[in-house]
Amino acid sequence: MIKNITAILGVLAAVASLSLADSAPEASAQDTKKMVQNNFVETAQKGIKLSGYVDAGYSYNFTGAANGTSDVTGRMGTDTAAKGDFNLYAVKLALEKALTSENKAQAGFRTDVMIGEDANYLINRGNNGTTSTTGTTSNDNQNSNALFLEQAYVSIRAPVGNGWDFKVGKFVSILGYEVIERPANMNVTYGLLWQQMPLFYTGVLSSYKFDDYLDAKLGVVNGSQTDNNTSTSGAGDGCAVLAALNVTAPGGNANWSNNFQYSSNNDNNTWQSSTDSSTSTATGNNSSGSGYTFIYNSWGNWAPKFANDKLLFAFNALLGTESTNGTNGANNNGQPGTTWFGAGAYAKYQFNDWFSLASRGEYLGGNNPEKLYNTPYNNTTGGGRSGLSLWEYTITAGFNVIDNLLIRAEYRLDWGDGSVNNFNTANNNTTRAGTAAAGTSSGPAHYAGAEVVYSF
Repeated sequence: MIKNITAILGVLAAVASLSLADSAPEASAQDTKKMVQNNFVETAQKGIKLSGYVDAGYSYNFTGAANGTSDVTGRMGTDTAAKGDFNLYAVKLALEKALTSENKAQAGFRTDVMIGEDANYLINRGNNGTTSTTGTTSNDNQNSNALFLEQAYVSIRAPVGNGWDFKVGKFVSILGYEVIERPANMNVTYGLLWQQMPLFYTGVLSSYKFDDYLDAKLGVVNGSQTDNNTSTSGAGDGCAVLAALNVTAPGGNANWSNNFQYSSNNDNNTWQSSTDSSTSTATGNNSSGSGYTFIYNSWGNWAPKFANDKLLFAFNALLGTESTNGTNGANNNGQPGTTWFGAGAYAKYQFNDWFSLASRGEYLGGNNPEKLYNTPYNNTTGGGRSGLSLWEYTITAGFNVIDNLLIRAEYRLDWGDGSVNNFNTANNNTTRAGTAAAGTSSGPAHYAGAEVVYSF
């Protein structure tokens, strides 16, 4: 009887174990990883570790309607709830048997699960909590009971050269400086560029480290944000190719990462709405033709040696384009392609063991706002859309007062064409297209919030 109970407890402990996600830009998560790298629960099965965090906080958006609806373009749904809102951002759990440093044939696995309000939007970030009738994010959309499977893959090492590693299954994106885990980023809220990056894939990703200065990745996946092998266009079998090249400076205090994604059809991570030209109303993502999506992301960081690891600079750049070559609307004309681009700069200074200050400034632009929200396009006249131009600045104070406990306070400002939805009910908020659309303004939109994170 006692042996059976012990065996059951061992199985339950194994199922519960985890570790922080190994998202591609590891350098952006280095501060949090330092805090938790020696804190984990080892299960009864040797080598399987449990780690994670609980992330909760309070946010206040000075932009928003009295009925609890808000829409600040480019923000994550959890970050745009109107007025004051207590948040359970996430309970992060990961189960991992990592590969060892030995260059021999071996295998392991990793599973990452998130529960909380962020999970509600990570499941379908394209929806971002908006309603079909108003196009706004409502406080009613916040749901801390949502469950998001972030990663689940088998890891394999082939003893070829310096060791050739593979991930097979579902894994996080190789693009972007910021990662899905809020505590691993410099700031509490997600940036404008993070909102436009792919989040996860299902497929195969290989990685190889040539030496201490150069490593590369190559993968084939279904496309971002999808578990099946079709694209949003419905024209046929779609897939995406991933590639990355990372350069690390001698001394390890700087690195530069270049990341690519090419999708053979319109990608779920991009938004290309169809429009019926006879009514000029958006009909959703139902293009019947084919197209492609190309995304290039470059990011890097530098910790000057003269600052003794107290100062960190970083940058993030993005270029994406999507082409649609099929039938759309009543007159069977395709929409023009969508191009988006942006850049961000980051800085962080660690004043002492318990206090730090970080800032972020970003710009996101494009040839039309199709990347962010539905804007009717008239196939006959070519009208109904204008350019995209958004800005944001964020400053964050961090406090590491107790071991494994991180407290952060943040202020954020967003502005730009069509940055704020003024909830014009007559316009129904469905035809926003920059400053030309009724019911929108250029802001500014103010945000203040705080976050408490316990890592284990």
